[in-house]
Amino acid sequence: MPTITLLTFIVLALAIGAVWLKPISFAAQAAVAPWAGLFVLALLCGWIAGVLQAPAIVALALFSAVAWLTATGSQKYVRIISGIVAGLLAFALAIHKLPGFSNPVMIAGAVFSPGAAPFTQYANFDKGAVGLILLAFICSRVRSWAELGGVLKKTWPILLVTVAAVMAFAVGVGFVHPDFKLPSVTLQFIAVNLFFTVVAEEAFFRGSLQARLAASLARFRYGPWIAVICSALLFGAAHLAGGPAYALLATIAGLGYAYAYQATQRIEAPILIHLVLNTVHFIGFTYPFVAR
Repeated sequence: MPTITLLTFIVLALAIGAVWLKPISFAAQAAVAPWAGLFVLALLCGWIAGVLQAPAIVALALFSAVAWLTATGSQKYVRIISGIVAGLLAFALAIHKLPGFSNPVMIAGAVFSPGAAPFTQYANFDKGAVGLILLAFICSRVRSWAELGGVLKKTWPILLVTVAAVMAFAVGVGFVHPDFKLPSVTLQFIAVNLFFTVVAEEAFFRGSLQARLAASLARFRYGPWIAVICSALLFGAAHLAGGPAYALLATIAGLGYAYAYQATQRIEAPILIHLVLNTVHFIGFTYPFVAR
């Protein structure tokens, strides 16, 4: 991979991590969020590298604007309309339906386990940017180390149950087999999976969709739990391209992610569970699945 292309994705990953940093004040009434500066730098690097073309820059600028209006609009109707547009743009970007992106291949047709289907992994700028913008403007995040500790305390039991349930079901239906391995690309897989897949999916399905649906149904006794179920079902439906078994596994996993978000009201919980599940799957079992 060319150096400037690699730098593009390193800076985008740093921008995602910088969402948790406080704004930097440089004048009496002015401050800038570190993630915003890094995002602009990632856009510049991506433009130079050929990862981004003009339509991509326009789409990301529009998405950023409507996400900002969703969070800050003074009129309710502005927030509602902006939220709908932001959701549509986020989904279109995440499934790579908008033009102007040339996402590089990180792993090409690798077979990690005996009898496994070949696996290809991309570094997706469009999907990574979705996660960044949703995290920055819409998702509920922890604000202190003490708060993070409380979230982790609530999260780890849900994590254990979710990982055990998903992998047990996957083995039971023959989707995967136990297969411990540590390929040379393990750390690369985990990093790319976290920043350019997991964060975006959780920010969209939990931090945005589930949170807003729960708020809309809050007046009903079981409204938040309806949001949990809907979030999981939609997450499963988004994985139907991988087949019915894959969609069902994604739904089971989605229930764990959604419950963790409902229990903590912080996006870090489902992100952690999702990443751990994907890592356990990659290291300990057939990846991505047994070839049919």
